[in-house]
Amino acid sequence: MPDDTGAGAALLLPDIDAIRAAQARIAPHVHETPVLTCEAIDAEVGASLSFKCENFQRVGAFKARGACNAVFSLPEPEAARGVVTHSSGNHGAALAYAARQRGIAAWVVMPENSAKVKQDNVRRFGATIRFCAPNVAAREALCAEVLAETGATMIHPFDNERVIAGQATAALELLESHPELDIVIAPVGGGGLLSGTAIAARALRSSIRVYGAEPANAATNQARRPVKSISIAHAKLANSVRTLVMSW
Repeated sequence: MPDDTGAGAALLLPDIDAIRAAQARIAPHVHETPVLTCEAIDAEVGASLSFKCENFQRVGAFKARGACNAVFSLPEPEAARGVVTHSSGNHGAALAYAARQRGIAAWVVMPENSAKVKQDNVRRFGATIRFCAPNVAAREALCAEVLAETGATMIHPFDNERVIAGQATAALELLESHPELDIVIAPVGGGGLLSGTAIAARALRSSIRVYGAEPANAATNQARRPVKSISIAHAKLANSVRTLVMSW
């Protein structure tokens, strides 16, 4: 019953070499997404903003990067048994896509109240959905059942070194083409994209600042220990600062 999360052990984090290896590994399976700007938004905030449009990514989200890196990193005997995850939608679709690209089975545990459009997206890529109650304990319990039944490998949505390395390729890709940026803002969520972004950005330029963004009062915020909360009005983006905003 392989578990790619390394349950019971501290999560290992990728370094820049692992992120560069992920970039090469997933290149045939993901898009190099565009970076767009908007003069009206720049005028509104008093800064020069660049948007890394991961909404144009495969499956419609940056999650394709991490899922592809995790799936294509697996040794053949392990991959042959398939992969399992839990997700409300985007990571599940991304894992289903990556598994289809590699030609292996995927099981996705989803809350029974998941949006139908997200269920359909997971099915479209060929994964088998198993439904559970809408809480973390139920997700984890059903994942454990599927793992026991199938012998597949668990690919956690964010607590996974290879997923983090894959998500980090978005920042690596961007900063290689836009090295002048002073600040990077990425969504918090479970922390996979944000942690990968921070690792990649600081490896490329130690002086760059990295912020996590989350909607106020977000009920689904899974960040473990938020250390500081600021409003966008006080993020000090003025004075011609060049900023990257990761789109999600």
